[in-house]
Amino acid sequence: MEYDCAAMRIRWVILSLLFFATTINYLDRAILGVILPEIRERFHFGLQAYGTIQMAFQIAYGVGSLIGGGLLDRYGTRIGYGISAALWSLAATLNAFAGSAFQFGLFRIALGLGESANFPACNKAVAEWFPPRERATAIGIVNSGTNVANIIGPPLFILLALKLGWRWCFGIMGALGFLWLPVWWLFYHLPRQESALAQPVSKLSIKEVLKYKQAWGYAWAKFFTDPVWWFYLFWLPTYLTDVRHFTPTQRGTALIVIYAISGVGAVAGGVLADFFIKKRGWPVGKARKRTLLLFAAVMPVCGLGVVVPDARLAVLLFGLATAAHQAWMTNLFTTPSDVFPAQAVGSTNGFGVSIGAFGGALLSGLIPGTVIPIVGYIPVLLTMSCFYLIAWLIVHWLMGNLEPVVLSQGERQPVPLA
Repeated sequence: MEYDCAAMRIRWVILSLLFFATTINYLDRAILGVILPEIRERFHFGLQAYGTIQMAFQIAYGVGSLIGGGLLDRYGTRIGYGISAALWSLAATLNAFAGSAFQFGLFRIALGLGESANFPACNKAVAEWFPPRERATAIGIVNSGTNVANIIGPPLFILLALKLGWRWCFGIMGALGFLWLPVWWLFYHLPRQESALAQPVSKLSIKEVLKYKQAWGYAWAKFFTDPVWWFYLFWLPTYLTDVRHFTPTQRGTALIVIYAISGVGAVAGGVLADFFIKKRGWPVGKARKRTLLLFAAVMPVCGLGVVVPDARLAVLLFGLATAAHQAWMTNLFTTPSDVFPAQAVGSTNGFGVSIGAFGGALLSGLIPGTVIPIVGYIPVLLTMSCFYLIAWLIVHWLMGNLEPVVLSQGERQPVPLA
């Protein structure tokens, strides 16, 4: 598929909008974990209740992803993503009015439903605007928005909570999404295509996509690795306070360092895979899987941050762990657009994100909230750090060489992404 060259110049504007939306998305979801040490006594809930709140968020995130991916394929990226951003911005704002753990749970459910479409929409938009050789880098740039949010968010949230009150954190961050929305509606549209293949085509439903083992390989890889990121995002601030005995200022500084390091991984993972494809001439599947294996092998070493006595070394290892995760996820996010046709990318991503969220609800919500008060953080984090190697074996087994799928006879023939 060939695109109009002049029109394609705007793809970097589109990428910037995706980056900023992802940054806002992660600012909204990270607030509660960062300021939890300051508010948990006020609302009288402990780690188990907090784990239940996060589990509720992730279940909603999973359900929303399963529904949202199909809606993105049916109604398009512009409309679907715009509605999603409006919903999560409203839900983030409502968190400012929470008066109990139960109300936090309700508002986090609404937040999860809205935020669930972010990565399926970003992946679909990248597939619509970027050729395969540029997609990993583009996804890496989008994914780095999560790190920017986690770098600027903790000190900002702590400052707002101490100076203006914790409710302002949610109100101000929620307003950012509403400021982004009109710009999105103004700029986003499908690229003009010069090929006859650009004619409208029928979409593949989730039911049709799930006939392929590649969709299950992507989903189960996310089931095992998404929870690790959620764990760092939701539990690390509390760990630094309760186990390392960091002050609010020290906690904010440590989180800045950790997520600054992780931002390098988000971009480096995409650049490395694209280097293998462009400069070494490797097939896409080989480049993706070698890059995934490299960062999967790094994770168990980085997990040792939970046992080292020196706090500074622990912060460094946690930073390397989040960087390795982001590099892993940059490439894993790209695999659906490598394997599936354009009209199935949203459904495939939505299914994968939903399974990853359900894994997060179990492995970074319910289980940590129940187990950590009994056995502590060490066995939980060390075990989770090994999940990446399991996930890589699943990708290798079910997704093979990441070659484009061939539809069964009688099914609708897809239009390739590029």
